[in-house]
Amino acid sequence: MPQMSAHVSVSRDHGGGLDAAIAQYGGVRSDWLDLSTGINPHAYPVGDVPAGAWQQLPDRSAFDRLEKAARAFWSVPDDAAVLAAPGASSIIARIPTLAAPGVVDIPAPTYNEHAAAFQQTGWQVGTGGTARVLVHPNNPDGRLWHDPGFNRPLTVIDESFCDVVLGVSHIAQAPRPGVVILKSFGKFWGLAGLRLGFAIGEPKLIARLRDSLGPWQVSGPALTIGATALEDMRWANRMRQQLAVDAARLDAMVMHKGADLKGGTALFRLYEVDDAAKWQKRLAKRKVWSRTFPYSKTWLRLGLPPSDRWAQLERAV
Repeated sequence: MPQMSAHVSVSRDHGGGLDAAIAQYGGVRSDWLDLSTGINPHAYPVGDVPAGAWQQLPDRSAFDRLEKAARAFWSVPDDAAVLAAPGASSIIARIPTLAAPGVVDIPAPTYNEHAAAFQQTGWQVGTGGTARVLVHPNNPDGRLWHDPGFNRPLTVIDESFCDVVLGVSHIAQAPRPGVVILKSFGKFWGLAGLRLGFAIGEPKLIARLRDSLGPWQVSGPALTIGATALEDMRWANRMRQQLAVDAARLDAMVMHKGADLKGGTALFRLYEVDDAAKWQKRLAKRKVWSRTFPYSKTWLRLGLPPSDRWAQLERAV
């Protein structure tokens, strides 16, 4: 029998929230170094966006170009469907409607929007059940699910942070019945404000998600910028190398001050510290915002700083 939790609201704490930090610790936004998210600080260079992308409704050719670029970049099987959406969060909110409510297995701790979305649509979070959600690599500890077990009527693999690691994606399983694989654009390419994400999976399921989003679900500028970035494989390869170097530099800096590395990815690092709240307060007094977690008094997560802000972080740590 599936093991179920009570139907209660899930805490939806997130990174970000810099306005609240400023209100508490002072300063202006330009003073602050926000390391509470896992967004790449080396954003893809957007360049000029054609005026037509802003002024006209997106045409089919723009969607086709973006889908083709996504298929090539992620090596999507021909018999899987690709759906572009206004951010992965918009897909997460709709996924629970793809199956009748029951019990969904979401191994914790992990990104809390999945559990919140399922509970809001009548599901219970537990073990066993008819649906499973795995975040791969997991947020916040970077765990990789090498054998997810695609044996549920609905299996969701959230690969929002998978682009920093080659060779671990489960995209080859996307055509299987009941499978949906999520891809986030904003994190690896550093353009979270663009609001672009992808659902890749069994064509029947993806068609239902597409219907729920309606027409022109992605803006013209997002279609243009997303396609250009996905086609730029050279930038992606260089960026993976850069992020690995930056992550190692961050580890050396923070561990030198007594933290232990708990896990993470090349876009965020999770540390075990003596008192996470104390660390966060100390960093905040020096205008560096970090991420703590309501379920752990000792976990502290830090993203990567931009190239010109390492000195500020070093002074704060």
